[in-house]
Amino acid sequence: MEPDTALQIIGLSEPWFALGDNWVTYGQALLAALFALALLVLLIWRSSQRRAGERLVAAREAQRLAEERASELQTRMADVQTAQSQIAGQMQAFASLVETRQADMARSVSERLDGMSQRMGQTMAENTKNTTESLAGLQERLAVIDKAQSNITALSDQVSGLQSILSNKQTRGAFGQTRMETIIADGLPQGAYAFQYTLSNGKKPDCLIFMPNDTPPLAIDAKFPLEGWNAMRDAEAADQDVQPAMKRFTADMDVHIKAISEKYLIAGETQDTAFLFVPSESIFADIHERFETVVQKAHRARVVIVSPSLLMLSIQVVQSVLKDARMREQAHLIQREVGLLMDDVRRVDERVEKLATHFRQAQKDVELIQTSTGKLTRRGEKIGEWDMEPDPKQIDAPAERDLLSGS
Repeated sequence: MEPDTALQIIGLSEPWFALGDNWVTYGQALLAALFALALLVLLIWRSSQRRAGERLVAAREAQRLAEERASELQTRMADVQTAQSQIAGQMQAFASLVETRQADMARSVSERLDGMSQRMGQTMAENTKNTTESLAGLQERLAVIDKAQSNITALSDQVSGLQSILSNKQTRGAFGQTRMETIIADGLPQGAYAFQYTLSNGKKPDCLIFMPNDTPPLAIDAKFPLEGWNAMRDAEAADQDVQPAMKRFTADMDVHIKAISEKYLIAGETQDTAFLFVPSESIFADIHERFETVVQKAHRARVVIVSPSLLMLSIQVVQSVLKDARMREQAHLIQREVGLLMDDVRRVDERVEKLATHFRQAQKDVELIQTSTGKLTRRGEKIGEWDMEPDPKQIDAPAERDLLSGS
């Protein structure tokens, strides 16, 4: 069978594409591809052979270089061994020299260490003694410092607490209220005062002191306006104009005095004078020294500004008045007790008189007994002197009657 016939049989003789005026069949394209593939394989084989030859040449050149380097390395190793033997000899000589020098140095260092140890021992003993004395003095000073520090800390806490109290209006009012209550509670008996007592107009003064003899009670207010005062102090501390702060404080005081007069001065129910309590002696002194108009206005409004010391003095006066009133109230009881005491004195006098009478009677009875015993003694002595029985007619009849009567 011819090739073209075979190609026709498998269908490879059919045209595939046109190349110019000629048509290329599938078989021709396949043959061309096989030829190109064979040519590519041949080129690849030749390239690999060429690369293998190049690698072989490079390997031989590397082997030659390695042999040269090995020979050079052997030469250098021989030189190194020679140098090592020389260095070993030098090191041995140097070691013997170092050993000798080390022995000399050790002996010298030992001698110096011995001397230094002795000096250091003496120095350390002196230093220890001085250090002990210094530590003892330091401990004493530290104890004093610790005590002072604790006092400073406590004082700082108290100042901080006082600042926090005075910085808040409600807590500041509670602070003034507490101080006022303490002064009154220490000076007056229970029942002579009342805190936050409600008046007929519904107002509650901070304290109400009940006066004797059914007189109206005295009202006390402890809410001192401290904001304006603090503003004035801050302006003075900052070297600023204090006039605005002083005007503010004056206005606050005027408003507060007016409020006390209107709320706590009730005719027939309270005294015609009320107290405005200032919880600081220095503030009280500055008010009377620099704010005379405020003091005069308070007097016209029948409001008395009092400091802690003045409030204590007023409480002492009230306490004396209460004592006098109680003594007058208890006068009839004292008179009744004195009457009962006089009755007891009279009964004691009567009983003493009776006892004296009994003593006088007993003394008389004792004297009579002594008289009788004396007679009996004399009769016994006389009887002892007789040698015979006496004549009955010679017996002293009165003496015998006395004896028989027991006189």
